[in-house]
Amino acid sequence: MQDALAVVTVVVVGVMVGVEFAVAVFVNPILDRLPDNGGIGARSDGARLLGRVMPFWYIGSMVLGAVWAALAWGDPGVWLIVTGAALLVLSGVMSVVLLVPINSRVATWTREGAPADWKQQMGRWDRYHYVRVGVIVAAFALLATALAR
Repeated sequence: MQDALAVVTVVVVGVMVGVEFAVAVFVNPILDRLPDNGGIGARSDGARLLGRVMPFWYIGSMVLGAVWAALAWGDPGVWLIVTGAALLVLSGVMSVVLLVPINSRVATWTREGAPADWKQQMGRWDRYHYVRVGVIVAAFALLATALAR
């Protein structure tokens, strides 16, 4: 049971890392290069879509990490799981405190109705997102290492 939970946790977190990494490194930079501020509508649509999906993914990842840590409690190397799960919680807190407020505003924007400082807001969101990606990559690395033990 614990082995299956470990595999599911690593897969769920790994796919989440892949999505968030792709958004940070590929999708948003491409959208930002669209002519005539075309990326505003795409980012707004992305904010709405991912804003509905990602909370379940983040919370699910945290729950899986916590349950795996509880089941593995006392095992050698459990600190890898506990630290990975703690980093997932940190990423969730970062999301709620730093990224969601900006994302909620972006979800309402249109190309014609974006605020004057939209580029600054997107830049701030991107910087916070890069840090969050680093946190979840570290969590994934710790969980994958724990699975490999």
